[in-house]
Amino acid sequence: MNNRSLLTRRLAQGAVIAAIYVVLTFVFAPISFGAMQVRIAEMLTILPLFTPAAIPGLFIGCLLANILGGAIIWDVIFGSIATLIGAALGYVLRFNRWLVPIPAVVANSVIVPLVLRYGYGVDMPILLMVLYVAIGEIIGCYVLGELLATVLLKRKQIFGGARSDA
Repeated sequence: MNNRSLLTRRLAQGAVIAAIYVVLTFVFAPISFGAMQVRIAEMLTILPLFTPAAIPGLFIGCLLANILGGAIIWDVIFGSIATLIGAALGYVLRFNRWLVPIPAVVANSVIVPLVLRYGYGVDMPILLMVLYVAIGEIIGCYVLGELLATVLLKRKQIFGGARSDA
């Protein structure tokens, strides 16, 4: 595959990932925002296992979901950066599918509670918010993400036939 075709494929993959992230966030909006959240779209953080296009796709998807969801600027910036960190480091750890979601869980569990406290003024202990966000991320990234990975590993042609080189 030539470089132009590869770039086109990755741009399309990233755009589709971003769109799916936004749609999932809004379909499940009642549980996608707040101190106790399970953002179903976070299951997509497993996608760096399959394609580097997931890195910008997840970042842009989270950015758009936060903007369209009416988030404050600090949430738009830092919540999206947490997803970017998770996706980029997940891609680095793609040699082991069980490690891929860890950076997303950790980045969101550290960053989101600080945004909730200092951006939104949520009056809960920080450690309790860390626990709530971590539980939501584990459900999204590990439970749902690993189910998604299992399905996608059986259908490798979706990302061009190779696991992370497509």
